[in-house]
Amino acid sequence: MTRLQTLPVSLQKSIQNRSLLKVISGLNNFNPESVFRISKAAGLGGADLLDIACEPKLVELAVETSSVPVCVSSVEPDLFPQAVKAGALIIEIGNFDSFYPEGRFFSADEVLSLALESRRLLPEVVLSVTVPHILPLDSQSQLALDLFDIGVDLIQTEGGTSSHPISPGTLGLIEKASPTLAGTYAITSALKESQHNLPVICASGLSEVTVPMAISVGAAGVGIGSAINKLNTELAMIATVKGLRQALDSVKLVATINQTNL
Repeated sequence: MTRLQTLPVSLQKSIQNRSLLKVISGLNNFNPESVFRISKAAGLGGADLLDIACEPKLVELAVETSSVPVCVSSVEPDLFPQAVKAGALIIEIGNFDSFYPEGRFFSADEVLSLALESRRLLPEVVLSVTVPHILPLDSQSQLALDLFDIGVDLIQTEGGTSSHPISPGTLGLIEKASPTLAGTYAITSALKESQHNLPVICASGLSEVTVPMAISVGAAGVGIGSAINKLNTELAMIATVKGLRQALDSVKLVATINQTNL
């Protein structure tokens, strides 16, 4: 049995069906009230996974608030064991976007080292790793292959916070998502060519417009952060999660119809 098979069946199916919706509250968001509202919105909106800061009390709060499985993100592997004890099912190295404004960048070797330490500490827990978008696309692909070799279970891409669209409306939304879409395509293509079955989550800078694009370039799911956690009301958060859920489900429906017509 693989580590992914230890996850709840519904979460496994969302990965297999390439319809995973992960809501990200933020690696540096330790505000209980904010995490509570985001957790509740994730559950009511139909998300499959909730990604929060690696803090045991926040994990307990999220578990109590909704039935959505919890992933914790950090760049300090030593913090993971206590979060898992508190109820987290997935650990993740990343997200790195929040560090870039501070001038903190992560090399491929550093990411690989963090992943190795995380795997050593928790060999039976599902491990996800974010691939830094600051790396050239060929280096992103190579890092993904190296992460597969050491037993990483999920890959995540990024890039939205460093993207600066110049166009309004739909075109601007596509420009915003272009770095993470490009990384997803490069990584999934490299994994496929190497016959490595490693799911990739496309995250950062996505919207209802670009979620279908993420699936079309090979992602098994999407991660959405600021599009939800920047909102001021719980109702707006729930509505946004539901809209993203519908966008993902529409991609799945179209794929099903196309397969039926073949």
